[in-house]
Amino acid sequence: MTSLIKRNASGNTDHGDANLLINEVGGIGEAARRERAAGFDAWLGSLVPEREGIALVAVGGLGRRQCAPHGDLDLVLLHAGVPGVDELAASLWYPIWDAGVRLDHSVRTLAEALSVAQDDVKVALALLDARFVAGDRALADTLIRTAADHWRRTAVRRLPALREITESRWRTHGELAFLLEGDLKEAAGGLRDVGLLRAIATAGITDALRPAVRAAHLRLLDTRDALHQQVGRRVDRLVAQERDGVAGLLGLRQSPPGGSDDAHQSAPVASDGDVLLRRVAGDARTVSHALDDAWRAADRLRSGRRRGGDGRPVRRPVARDVVEHDGELVLARTAIGARPDPSLSLRIAAAAATTRLPIARATCEWLAAYCPPLPAPWPPAARAALITLLGAGPGLVPAWETCDRYGLIDGWLPEWPRLRSLPQHNPVHRFTLDRHLVQTAYEASRHTRDVDRPDLLLLGAFLHDIGKGLPGDHSTVGAPVAEAVAARIGLPAPEAALIGTLVRLHLLLPDVATRRDLDDPVTIAGVAERVGDTTTLDLLHALVRADAAATGPAAWSDWKGRLVAELVARVRTALDTGALPAPPAPDPALVAGPLPVVHLTEDRVSVAAADRRGLLATVAGCLALHRLEVLAADASTVDGRALVECRVQPRYGLAPDPIALSADLRRAVNGDVSVTQRLRGRALAARGEGAAPRVVWHREAATDAVLLELRAADAAGLLYRVTCALDEAGAQVRAARISTLGGDVVDAFYLVGGWPSDADRARLEAAVLAAV
Repeated sequence: MTSLIKRNASGNTDHGDANLLINEVGGIGEAARRERAAGFDAWLGSLVPEREGIALVAVGGLGRRQCAPHGDLDLVLLHAGVPGVDELAASLWYPIWDAGVRLDHSVRTLAEALSVAQDDVKVALALLDARFVAGDRALADTLIRTAADHWRRTAVRRLPALREITESRWRTHGELAFLLEGDLKEAAGGLRDVGLLRAIATAGITDALRPAVRAAHLRLLDTRDALHQQVGRRVDRLVAQERDGVAGLLGLRQSPPGGSDDAHQSAPVASDGDVLLRRVAGDARTVSHALDDAWRAADRLRSGRRRGGDGRPVRRPVARDVVEHDGELVLARTAIGARPDPSLSLRIAAAAATTRLPIARATCEWLAAYCPPLPAPWPPAARAALITLLGAGPGLVPAWETCDRYGLIDGWLPEWPRLRSLPQHNPVHRFTLDRHLVQTAYEASRHTRDVDRPDLLLLGAFLHDIGKGLPGDHSTVGAPVAEAVAARIGLPAPEAALIGTLVRLHLLLPDVATRRDLDDPVTIAGVAERVGDTTTLDLLHALVRADAAATGPAAWSDWKGRLVAELVARVRTALDTGALPAPPAPDPALVAGPLPVVHLTEDRVSVAAADRRGLLATVAGCLALHRLEVLAADASTVDGRALVECRVQPRYGLAPDPIALSADLRRAVNGDVSVTQRLRGRALAARGEGAAPRVVWHREAATDAVLLELRAADAAGLLYRVTCALDEAGAQVRAARISTLGGDVVDAFYLVGGWPSDADRARLEAAVLAAV
């Protein structure tokens, strides 16, 4: 490392060149980090005079000798009240700043440093990483020793405040295990949480830094090293465009198979970056789980929870073979034998979820080592325990995560390793696939009273996306996999088949509700035929709501909920009575009075005008001009007047001025050229880049029309551009349904007339794609 310290002709250190060289030292791994730390030590040592009462102390990454390629420096200039400290500090800090190195610094006496640490728990933690760099070693050692001793004496009392700060940070940065672009340092399960574990271990509260945690920590440090090297500057957020490069630097090359091209239904396309994300997720979960254990150990020390008069922990039976001991669940003594019950791990997991008590670490380790595999089919006790676990509500997720950390889930479900930490690249998803499945079961537990078979709802919710990660449409390929799991669990063949149906059709209701005309009898009849009975319909309705809630806020809306409920009600009527919906009657206010007629409500825009071509496109463009998104549009002709009715929502959350909107609509439908020019100019400006658009045709999806489905990137004015193109190509649009999936749309256009010829379809398709 001495090559990093460059000297000029007079023999003095050239500080700028030295720091520049240090910043350029790359390399990934523990040895490279220590080499960078040694280079900083040598350079900083040359800046500090050998003088009694002055010491330079490193904290943070340099204190731990874990310097990232483009990390910063955290330094404390410690002094014993000697004169000239300010001048010395300036001579130290300015060369660092001049070299472009980020610096967090302080100048304190020993008493000041200890006082600040006593008042600020974050400073107290930082001093646990303190390390002597240069100057008066005895002074530095006194600070390091005293700070550590004080922390050991006060840690149990101070941890609640530290936990509050930590949970606030988690709320800001999220959980690293489930983020597509997580902060490797600040997110829950990241590097800063390892620092908490180190502090808890230093206090002697528990052995928080077990081998699995140390290994996860080293891998997270390597990932950050590679990220710095890939980007060329300090950055802790693992953004999408850097993932493959970081994975390459880490030698992660294995790529699982991908899926189809529908962003909402396909398996995520695997890449080197996906392998990296899965590794980061696993390491973050290891850190988070260890920190949960550490917090509980601290709580027990602080409160002496559930101890009897003799000071010994109280044991309380909570389920068969399960006992609460000192706030944790352990096995009853009678359950530990030469041949444990194969359902034992599931039963203790169900007890943990229902009581919301953690399973003791030693119990998890014993179960992982000695609990035998479940036979096929499962015994009734195991099946009942799984349903209890899935339906436990808020206790499900922590109990499941604990069992997963110790490998118990793999013994229940051989499919689980393929699903664990699998990223979902559609931006509407907030969780990795495995957590999404568990979260969906949790959300489904809110709807168990709405269905006849709550057990099948919970199991169907848990298995609904099991086909992701396999080639093809995950709903189709996942159905036989889910059916096989249900049979292995011990469900009778008809119930296992119903689970397969739920998986196969779990996207049917939201897709039809948002992409098809619910007033068309063909739409309702088609859904009724596929669903088959009201029991399945109710299960699918509950599953849709649970899936959306587990996916994220962008996956659901009041409007979407109303459409799905409307579809379910109409299909139920068709299944019960065979009656299909009659065509809706036009709004009387639109078919009478002078033209044009414009009616505005909070979520609906209705226009009546003289019948002419292009009216739907004109109305859609005017709504786009006023920043309204069209969710559904219907066009019809009654007694020579054209009616256009649109369901809308503000694009940016702010409703437009109704007076201005009404005036523009009246002028536009009357053919005002100035409005038309504004519409066209705005539409051209809205054109953007994205994945190649695609057109799909559906022949028998409507009573009196064919369906043209457009899949493209979302953009303001898209509906206007497409309807204009269709009108100019000679097609008549009687209805449109717009479905937004993150940054993409699936827009369905009902074109009046018979099935077009091959040439006509090609011409219409080319016109639509050109408009997009």
